[in-house]
Amino acid sequence: MTVLSPPAKRLKRRRRVRAKVHGSAVRPRISVFRSNRGIFAQLIDDDAGRTLASVQWTEDALKSLKPMEQATEAGKLLASRAKDAGIDSAVFDRGGYQYHGRVKALAEGAREGGLSF
Repeated sequence: MTVLSPPAKRLKRRRRVRAKVHGSAVRPRISVFRSNRGIFAQLIDDDAGRTLASVQWTEDALKSLKPMEQATEAGKLLASRAKDAGIDSAVFDRGGYQYHGRVKALAEGAREGGLSF
């Protein structure tokens, strides 16, 4: 029996989720990456292999916020960029992380911004 490190376990969960979640041009996938320092999210059209919109914690509007506020504002910002691109619904890919804390805050911020999933 092999013992997996935490990143390897997350990668295994991420692949399991990605086998079921697929984004299209009409309904792209919201991919989330969470690090210890911040949060990143992108809207991805898997059919074309193209990123339609993205947001990252290093932007000026998000950099000075606390982590939970940062995630909520990142979700709102991603939703506004999605609206500009003509997207109103998406599928959420939690990236192997628990739907809790900053990942959940990002999703709720995107919903508050007008994105449905």
